[in-house]
Amino acid sequence: MIRPLRNNRPSMSSPTLKGFFMSPTANALRAAPGGGRRIVLTAPLTEIIDHAGYFIQMSMASLPIWLEGILNKKYPRWRDVEYNDDGTARYMPAGVRVLEASLLRRFPPADVVCCYPADLDKFIGPDTRVVGVSTHNPLGVTFAAGVYTSIFGSSKHPINSHYAREMFASIKASPFRERFRVIVGGSGGWQISQTNSYEELGVDCVVEGRSESEETLDLFEKALRGEVLPRQIDVAHPKSRDAILFPDKRTTFGVVEMTTGCGRRCQFCVPDLNPQIDLPKDKIMGAVRANVRDGNKQISLATEDMFIWGQVHTDTPFYFPNREALIDLYADIVNTSGVEQHVLSHATIAPSVVDPVLIKELSARLLNKSPIHLPMLSTHPQHKALVPLIGLETGSVRIAKQIMPSKGVPFPIEEWPSVVVRGLEVLNENNWFPAMTLIVGNPGETDEDCKATLDLVCEVERRGLFAFFIPSIFTPLHDTRMESLRGVDETTELTPLQWQLIMKCWKMNLRPGQNSWWGPAAWRVGALLLWAYRLRKLNGPGFTWPLFMFASALPESLMARLGKIYVGRPLSIKTRKELLATVKPHLRRYFRPDTGDMPDH
Repeated sequence: MIRPLRNNRPSMSSPTLKGFFMSPTANALRAAPGGGRRIVLTAPLTEIIDHAGYFIQMSMASLPIWLEGILNKKYPRWRDVEYNDDGTARYMPAGVRVLEASLLRRFPPADVVCCYPADLDKFIGPDTRVVGVSTHNPLGVTFAAGVYTSIFGSSKHPINSHYAREMFASIKASPFRERFRVIVGGSGGWQISQTNSYEELGVDCVVEGRSESEETLDLFEKALRGEVLPRQIDVAHPKSRDAILFPDKRTTFGVVEMTTGCGRRCQFCVPDLNPQIDLPKDKIMGAVRANVRDGNKQISLATEDMFIWGQVHTDTPFYFPNREALIDLYADIVNTSGVEQHVLSHATIAPSVVDPVLIKELSARLLNKSPIHLPMLSTHPQHKALVPLIGLETGSVRIAKQIMPSKGVPFPIEEWPSVVVRGLEVLNENNWFPAMTLIVGNPGETDEDCKATLDLVCEVERRGLFAFFIPSIFTPLHDTRMESLRGVDETTELTPLQWQLIMKCWKMNLRPGQNSWWGPAAWRVGALLLWAYRLRKLNGPGFTWPLFMFASALPESLMARLGKIYVGRPLSIKTRKELLATVKPHLRRYFRPDTGDMPDH
């Protein structure tokens, strides 16, 4: 059953939240029939939907609320969702489904319900004792939101943060609020605890960790008894693959967990602090079939690095992929009856240099099921492409040594630019065009470091390679090894070189989408008008010439001769054979001979 959510928000001419919560508040005044459910689970609408397109959630995490009209025009039915016959949510983020499965180990099904935020009044009543909320970006403090909403003049309220606040206001306004506790989990919980936003949002407790833990179940027991909860609690992460739960209901984007942890130990990364675990194939496939059974046609495996699966805690180091295991897993997923689309999650780039044959074999199996089309880039008959998420982070070897010394293993980090270029060659040849994240304003970053990253980005362009480079401002995430460090806090602090890096990346990113004759001209004129109207005042003088470069107002060579922008220097890039020779001798035996380029010695 598909129907639009009630309370479709009116169009807004400004990002202000004042007066916006009237509709949810009015709904909350209606008591749920039958006294309500004891445990109600929900999430912001923008983190639940999956039908409007692959990139819509990325846009909602980055664009300020005053630009929501763009998404409304592109996806006019994005608020429409599917319901079960009893009015519960047909799909939920994977984290909510795992929590639901965890709670059902101790509490009866009649006590637990998952619902959409606009339907909270149908399930919250006098008998409700816990409202559990999963949220990714409640306050808009993420890598992407920090830079892109700030560019447009609203750094605190990207679209998904706005909807999160709307949901919390609805819960807070419930006439039964004094009877239940609000427990928040998910990857964005730290934003509430770090900013002490408990009272503002009406939150009783923030949980950091996995819902499978006994501490999580004990916490819900305390809430059901009406006891006072701690403001913040850390719960344990499962230590073994058997301790991780797989929900048997539909998840947003058909997300099924594949691995936890990574093993490369980047200093800025939260998930890498988790144990490195690859999950059993039979449980993965069971979750895939459950999604298909409930009407999902798309599957995406959740992982920090897809290439470690099948090689964790084996006699072979995890950074040498298990080709046969990966091909077998992905082939079975895309060949499952009912799976029409498959989207890749996170990966690292070094494995494409280690085993290019693996990339070729995966492409043969996965491309036909990809929902992504890139006509100007892909050589596939239907122009389909694979777009995994890969961390580039920096082109500066100096910075890379400080924040991610193992990012390129088995290759030494000194060869990072060569690893990136040679990896992109392999990926592009097989119609993989990754979205590669970049961190701008790392602690201690100098102009020379920024130039080194520009050198690498320009080298990619010079060689005719392509990746979607996604630059974002350094954010000191809670619990990481860099949580106490400071980089750039606001876009007004960015140097002209940092601005140039951001705008150069997006100038390159937009080219594949400018198929029409009028596209480039429209972007050029639109960018200049927006700069003249608003952006030149918001982002300072260092933004001007990078914006002109983005808009192609003048040739880059001319702007470089005028000393207004930096033109990247050509890099000396090692061949694949030379790269393989940089690997420590005792590790070279793990290279597959059929990939070629074996070191002479």
